Amino acid sequence: MSKKFAYQGCLVALLVCSGASGPQRKASSVDGNLAYSHVEKLVGFGPRPPASPGIARSQAYITDILKKLNLQVDCQDFLADTPNGPLSMKNIVGKTRQSDKPVVILASHYDTRVMTNAVFVGANDGGSSTGLLLELARVLSKRQNPFTVWFVFFDGEEAQREWSETDSLYGSRYFVEKLKRDGQIQAVKAMVLMDMCGDRDLKLENDASSTPKLMELVRRSAVELGYAKYLATSQKGMVDDHVPFIRAGIPAVDLIDFEYGFNLWHTPNDTLDKISPHSLKIVGDIVVRLIENLGQHR
Repeated sequence: MSKKFAYQGCLVALLVCSGASGPQRKASSVDGNLAYSHVEKLVGFGPRPPASPGIARSQAYITDILKKLNLQVDCQDFLADTPNGPLSMKNIVGKTRQSDKPVVILASHYDTRVMTNAVFVGANDGGSSTGLLLELARVLSKRQNPFTVWFVFFDGEEAQREWSETDSLYGSRYFVEKLKRDGQIQAVKAMVLMDMCGDRDLKLENDASSTPKLMELVRRSAVELGYAKYLATSQKGMVDDHVPFIRAGIPAVDLIDFEYGFNLWHTPNDTLDKISPHSLKIVGDIVVRLIENLGQHR
């Protein structure tokens, strides 16, 4: 996650203000400890920038988990044009076997920022959302969902030198262009991105760059679960892997806690002790409830 903070607006009146005391609906079977164990494994591979030994081990790990869940697994190998020259990257996609239904994409980036003078393992930035996405794959692969669910792991989200329109979001930009080439844009009902979602002091942004109706449904889903206190009320605009989807006309939303970034973002201190299984479960529960609610709006 690089230079995602675009702007900050004033405090806004939100659904969460009136919904916190409403009836709470049962949370999902998402296991925060299992999600955390995946993050622990990824962090154990060390730094994971594109084309590194660490990311190769991560790719093998992610692919193995998805196959064990009996998901259809597709790998998108591509050559990214970066300021450092051509760089091999790989998106990994696990798909539930319900091809006759509209698609909902759940996504995370799994690469970490390049650091030549420090060891950066990205427990929260790159690790937390990837571990949670693997746990969501376990939970949702066992359910009859109202949609075909694609679990998409993006490579190359981070800038190779300095964040810009062309030096960032390599995996998500490639993925969307492939959707266009394959004529699949209209098949995707929604894209839900997770990023930096393991912070012990969780506060999910009210992202102004997300599709408004989808963000409203995310926040309503959180309130239904009694999670209103984990939602930020100030509005920020994030530049993240959901943006290429929005530009292509696909409703998309970013579940991210960017306040974590001001102290630990892109530092060697982004380590396992800064994230929490409880936070991972909260975000996972919200995503599962969101899919349920989306199913009622088909």
